Amino acid sequence: MANQLSRYQAFRALHDRPGAFVIPNPWDAGSARILSALGFEALATTSAGFAFSIGRKDSAAALSREALLENARNIVEATDLPVSADLEDGFGADPWCCAATVSLAADVGLVGGSIEDATGDPANPIFDFGLAVERVAAAAEEARKHPFVLTARAENFLHGRPDLDDTIRRLVAFEQAGADVLYAPGLPNLEAIQTVCSSVGRPVNVVMGLAGQTFSVKELQQAGVKRISVGGSFARAALAGLMSAAREVKEHGTFTYSQHAMSAAEAASYMLDAKR
Repeated sequence: MANQLSRYQAFRALHDRPGAFVIPNPWDAGSARILSALGFEALATTSAGFAFSIGRKDSAAALSREALLENARNIVEATDLPVSADLEDGFGADPWCCAATVSLAADVGLVGGSIEDATGDPANPIFDFGLAVERVAAAAEEARKHPFVLTARAENFLHGRPDLDDTIRRLVAFEQAGADVLYAPGLPNLEAIQTVCSSVGRPVNVVMGLAGQTFSVKELQQAGVKRISVGGSFARAALAGLMSAAREVKEHGTFTYSQHAMSAAEAASYMLDAKR
């Protein structure tokens, strides 16, 4: 618990200090070891990256809470850094499901996590406003019992609802319900990002690496962003490298990809030598 508390305090401090910080998203313990070695100060899990690694699509229907939290536990145990988790929709519509998920997340050593307002139902992709707020409030109440930073996500822009006013309305309500960090993935431009940041009083997370425009850390910091994640894009970049190497072998019968691959010695240098 002391170690978890120290990680929580370090995570809080990152949100309290001036400027923005990048929180990259490993998808397993090995990628967490590499990102830790590169000097990042905190990590966040990616449900998409984890899903791809086990041959599943990224959805609450395809990923069980148990599997997601076991993956998160492996990442927590692989690093001394604070780790936050993508907790999907809390694995249930009812507010108590969100609270239970936060409690279980804290039990595996996570010091943060996000709850989104997406339903997983294409016919009705976003929870109604009142229920969305109740879900965040329940998660926040549970988070206060643990060393845990709660992020609340407004998913409109990822689900065909590019309504900035409603997104801000939700984020403001999530803040009032007790969320520590606010997050609206898929915002279309810097102006929208700046508008969100200026409309709320809590730190804002923005994701880079999605299709479309990308902005530098400096640009995002100037817009008011506190935390920058990359979602599943690092995992997709790794898969692109795999696909390129495999296609070379399959289509050309050559192995020149190995000239650009990380050496076995370097890969091993990032990894633990002890049994779990």
